[in-house]
Amino acid sequence: MPSGLLDDRLYRQLDHCLVDTHFDDLGERYRGKVRDTYRTADGRLILVTTDRISAFDHILSHPIPFKGQVLNQLAAHFFNKTRDIVPNHVLSVPDPNVTVALACESIPVEFVVRGYLAGHAWRVYHDGGRELCGVPLPDGLRQNSSLPAPILTPATKAAEGHDEDISRDEIIKRGLLDADLFDRIADFAQRLFVRGTELAAERGLILVDTKYEFGLDHEGEVVLIDEVHTPDSSRYFYAEGYEQRLERNEPQRQLSKEFVREWLMDQGFQGKDGQSMPHLPDDFRVLAAKRYIELFETVTGKAFEPDSHLEPETRIREALSAVA
Repeated sequence: MPSGLLDDRLYRQLDHCLVDTHFDDLGERYRGKVRDTYRTADGRLILVTTDRISAFDHILSHPIPFKGQVLNQLAAHFFNKTRDIVPNHVLSVPDPNVTVALACESIPVEFVVRGYLAGHAWRVYHDGGRELCGVPLPDGLRQNSSLPAPILTPATKAAEGHDEDISRDEIIKRGLLDADLFDRIADFAQRLFVRGTELAAERGLILVDTKYEFGLDHEGEVVLIDEVHTPDSSRYFYAEGYEQRLERNEPQRQLSKEFVREWLMDQGFQGKDGQSMPHLPDDFRVLAAKRYIELFETVTGKAFEPDSHLEPETRIREALSAVA
């Protein structure tokens, strides 16, 4: 789609974003940072990916046009590309914003895999930290430099506020997971990261870091849930020019949500007590939408075709009625 036409479409959609859903007849709603999740009586989850955007574990003041459609369809793409490594919860994708999934018992730990020193890991390192989640980090690393090998840096899932870095030993000590289950899931996470790295390289990208979430199905088997390799859960650099930028200590050209975090930090907001969340200007919201669309098209090699329905809830209800 030509840039001018896309801009017009994005600006028109600013007032028609999917912010909240109200499908009370589906079941009880859980409102997450980005998704509204409904648990049906027959053991399914209806996952509605909204246009809400979060950073520093806070939902920001304004939504991003078509962001939910990008995330939901990109997650579906990667769930399909990784199902040979570990089963996932997807049953169907009846609408651009919706995934119908198997209800699972959620594992209370996020499995974050990092191949490069960026984002949160860099901030810890820059402040003098030489260990992350029990994993030692060598001296002499630079921002965005590759790590000697990908590392697993788990985090606890916080219902509110910031997720907490946690080590394997502490996870087992707290009884969050036993050693066998942790190690099985850690192996899945590492293999998923290898696959994600290969798929990114095919598209001229570097998968810098990502998080995976898992659950247990009714038979106790591990299942990949939530999302996978999306810009909300992952960070990508462009491979072209990476080494030159690293040598010059220049920021990497990236496709991720990090630019949103950087903009917020420039406005004096990092989600800390006493800080006021800034207003997101329309131009920034459109820029963010274009970044999400760019990532979708770059990663998948497919053109993104947004559904510009002015009442997305109506469209979703119609789609769900066909799979009820």
